[in-house]
Amino acid sequence: MGIESNKAVVRRVFDEVFNQGKLEVVEEIYAADYVDHSAPPGFPPGLGSLKQSVALFRTAFPDLKITIEDMLAEGDKVAVRLTYHGTHLGEFMGIPPTGKSLSEAGIAVDLLKDGKIVEHWVLRDDMSLMQQLGMIP
Repeated sequence: MGIESNKAVVRRVFDEVFNQGKLEVVEEIYAADYVDHSAPPGFPPGLGSLKQSVALFRTAFPDLKITIEDMLAEGDKVAVRLTYHGTHLGEFMGIPPTGKSLSEAGIAVDLLKDGKIVEHWVLRDDMSLMQQLGMIP
């Protein structure tokens, strides 16, 4: 697969899976042996981790919108700079709904093979998220 094809696959992750909650496309986009190097502790390995992450964010922030600010690709890797936007209307990692709006920055890197994501790394500004939710000063 070429760089543009790989970028299109990664775009689908944010447009379809996270923003629209279409979990039925996960098997089209991710390899069966997918590894999430950034999964929270206690999450199941593989595609179960991804589906649990999507459910966690979409339940806590039902109006979740992830915007791709920049996308770079080289070889079999695609990197994106993201902005997460949403309103905290459901429980999030034990935090009851606050009704507060949030905006959080992040960077994700995906490794693709044969047109599917096989590995994933993400860095988010979770400190800022907790501050916006009023959990820390």
